[in-house]
This record gives sequence, structure tokens and C-alpha cells, in this order.
Amino acid sequence: MDTFYIDPKKYYGRPVRSTGAETAADPIDRIPAELACYDLLDSLGIVYGRVDHSHADTIEACHEVEKVLGWPVCKNLFLCNRQKTQFYLLMLEGDKVFKTKDLSKQLGVSRLSFAGPEDMVELLGVHPGSVTVLGLMNDKEKKVQLVMDKPIYEAENVACHPCISTSTLCFSRQDLLETLLPAMEHAPIVVDLPIPEE
Repeated sequence: MDTFYIDPKKYYGRPVRSTGAETAADPIDRIPAELACYDLLDSLGIVYGRVDHSHADTIEACHEVEKVLGWPVCKNLFLCNRQKTQFYLLMLEGDKVFKTKDLSKQLGVSRLSFAGPEDMVELLGVHPGSVTVLGLMNDKEKKVQLVMDKPIYEAENVACHPCISTSTLCFSRQDLLETLLPAMEHAPIVVDLPIPEE
């Protein structure tokens, strides 16, 4: 098994390929979807911290990233109804156990399940393990409803991937709610998901 790599430095702003010996070379190739996230954040004047790492597509890996980032990474789940006519991006705390029946009840949707990888690519422009609120920039037809669990909605900051799980960003809740989401023309539904009993 490969060792999980984390750049031990927290950066601010988009990645810049280093040329001097005094700075660590950027080990990660950047894809257009990731660069589009930085372009959007920069165009909106949103200040963000950034940590680069190997693919962090599990909560365990995200916990390692959090030590450098200084903020918990939220879990992002991409869901749909049985007919695949309604899609939801759910943001909740990384360690919170999620049961579809709890969310279905609060949203008034009879049956929810996980949407397929093809739906992620088509609607959010991301692949499994890289689902993020920033993917809503690719939802031009507004087919995806953002849903935020109350602790995430009320948190001071939000941490998420820039459409790929080899970097994690952190920016303020205020910037998310007042600047980023309006720019992407999405508004959240806030839910209060219970902590399941053992």
C-alpha cells in the first residue's frame, strides 16, 4: 500500500509551480476542473487556505489532511430519488453516520439513494471521492439541490476539495453563503440530521 502523502505546509491561494530550491516543488499535476475552482474563487475575491496531498477519498485520509489544514473536512454525498429526477448534494460532518431515511423524511422525498458515477460526472463534473460544493459551478441547468446539515451550515469555515481529491481548501462560511453560492446560483436547504443511536 502506498504511503499517504501530505505537503506539510498550508498554502493560501492557487498553486504556483515553484522554481527556487528554497520552496518545495509542486508534486501534483493540476486538471482543468481544479484550475476552474481557483479561477472562480479568485474572481470572487474569496481567500482560501490549501493543503496538497495524495488522493484523500476516505474520511480517514481527510483526518490526516485536517491536521495541516486546521479545520475539519466535511463529507459530501451525492444522492438522488429512485426515478433520478431529483439530485441532492449533501454536506455533513465527516464522522457523522448518515441514514437516508432521516434525510428523506426532512426533504419529503420518498426514497433516496446514492447517485451513480456517471451522474456525478454529468452534473457536477467530478468523479467519486471528489464530490464537493464547488462542483455546483458545473451544474448550469440547476438540477442539483444543495443540502447542508445544520452543524456545517453554522460552522465558521468549510473545507472541501477543488473538484479533485488531491487538494483540500478551507474558506469562510460567510464567503460560501454570501458570495460563492449566489455566484453559482444555488441556495441551500438546511436540515438537522440526528446522530443515529448505536
